[in-house]
Amino acid sequence: MKLIKLKEVIEITCLTKATIYRMIKEGTFPKQLSLGDRAVAWVEKEVFNWVEERIAARDECK
Repeated sequence: MKLIKLKEVIEITCLTKATIYRMIKEGTFPKQLSLGDRAVAWVEKEVFNWVEERIAARDECK
């Protein structure tokens, strides 16, 4: 399992920091994992799965 920081999540998804945290609050994006008092990361596979779900949803509309 690989953990990634916010910068990588932004690069993978092309979302802004504000959008990512809003979507987490809405329950539509994978939650971050606390690594300590001021450090968080995401499970890379969960972020890629989220992207793949967006692709699948797009392809269903065709």
